[in-house]
Amino acid sequence: MSTPVHLTPTRRSAAVLASARQRREGSRTGSPYRNPVEHALLGIQAGAGNRAATAAVQRARAGEQAGGQGSAPQNSTAPAGAQKKNYRDRIAGLLDRFKKNLDPIDTFIKGVQTPANAGFTQQAAAAANEGLKHSAAASGTSAASGNLLTEATGTVVSGMDAYKNMKDARKHETGAGHHTAGKKAKVKGTDAVIGAAGSGAYSAAIAKEVTKIQKAADAAVASEASGIASASVAALKSVRSVFRVGGAARKYRKVKELGDPHLVHAESLARLNESREHANWAAAEAFVALDAYWKQDGEGRLELIGEAVDAAWEAMGEARDAAETLQRAERDVEKLNTVQGYAKKKQLTKIGKETVGGALGESTKAAAGVVTAVAAGTAGLASNPVGWGLAGAGAGLVLGVTLYKALRAATKRYEEVRRPEVWAPQGETPAEAASRSESLKHALKFWKKVSKGERQAMAREIYALAAGPHIPGSGGTTQEMRQSGMALLIALKAGPADHKLDEDAWVASLDDPAKTEAWIKEIAEQLASG
Repeated sequence: MSTPVHLTPTRRSAAVLASARQRREGSRTGSPYRNPVEHALLGIQAGAGNRAATAAVQRARAGEQAGGQGSAPQNSTAPAGAQKKNYRDRIAGLLDRFKKNLDPIDTFIKGVQTPANAGFTQQAAAAANEGLKHSAAASGTSAASGNLLTEATGTVVSGMDAYKNMKDARKHETGAGHHTAGKKAKVKGTDAVIGAAGSGAYSAAIAKEVTKIQKAADAAVASEASGIASASVAALKSVRSVFRVGGAARKYRKVKELGDPHLVHAESLARLNESREHANWAAAEAFVALDAYWKQDGEGRLELIGEAVDAAWEAMGEARDAAETLQRAERDVEKLNTVQGYAKKKQLTKIGKETVGGALGESTKAAAGVVTAVAAGTAGLASNPVGWGLAGAGAGLVLGVTLYKALRAATKRYEEVRRPEVWAPQGETPAEAASRSESLKHALKFWKKVSKGERQAMAREIYALAAGPHIPGSGGTTQEMRQSGMALLIALKAGPADHKLDEDAWVASLDDPAKTEAWIKEIAEQLASG
């Protein structure tokens, strides 16, 4: 068990109670058409609904109005650049949607069709069944073609995402936005490289199956090359998964080293409770003094009673503030315990998925590719049943993890619209709950990401604990609790060094309301990644 990271030395005192009391937070007319041709053309344009032309006219008219008011003329290249960026974003969005629609088919091919083809190929080679061999090759060609289409589309999307995030990282330079974009750029860049290699492997697989269909003399050579290519790509994916497992394990260990919040903050809670008791005693003594003044006679009695009333009122306020501070600290301890548990669970889940689907599944597929290549070079066209068994085992592991991810994502999408109040931000009116049928339809939209789920809610909780006093809802957080929230951010790889900031600038960014959205996005990303 370790104590929270103390960025600045602090100690609670009676001054905290005093400061807690101060902390309350035209219609347009035109001439007739000049000739029938113009009238007809404009009629066709209106009938076609040329919204682009209308928008252009409106922009030009707005520019003229701005120019008439003395504003500087806009750079003529700006609209073109904005339009180019808009087109690029639209193309990237369409490709991403297209790729996500291909994913279910690709999953079926990798998990079912490809291993089955390998089995039929092995059986055909063992029984010298030319008809079965031809059918398996034809099925293998279609399977590899489907894989190639998905992989190539994913490579383009990953490359575009990497480029976009690289630009965002350069734009932000430092801070949460820079770190989030920079990390995404690296991940998407790696995905693009592996996708390009995978596209090459699937191209080799297509060539292998085509040579089998044509009964070409170099079919064994093509099969050997395909096996080597698929083994290399699977090995790359396996190595990447091993690195991800290592990163998740290190993050899990750092979060665990923060210790149980109930034990870490036991002393600070005890001090707050002691301050509350002292404030209650002070209030009780003030009321005793007030009662004594009520019983006195003589001159100045009313003045003394007035002073005693003021003192009792102030003592009551201090007692109330002390009680509220203690209750807030106790709630924050429970929140910290919850978010730390969630962070550890996320890393353990990531370790399990990457180990089963990546390190084991892809390495098994790599071994299958090696066996295929060796068999093609020695016995001819993968007649060794070991390759079939390894291919099936690897595909089964990857398919199992993929189905698990798909089911989890569908469940989250269902809950997002069925019970929007569960993870809605505090103070925000949740959307109206959808019906069961509508929720099921939304759950099946596998191309959509969850925008208001548990991970986003936990990110908001962590930020509220670590944020400064100028952030709404974080003004009453004790300094000890704020330091623990910052320590959790550092453990999640969202500390000053990760953001290329010194300690003071990093703390100031946590107290900047303009950076709240970037911080929550950053924390959500770090909870999901290793």
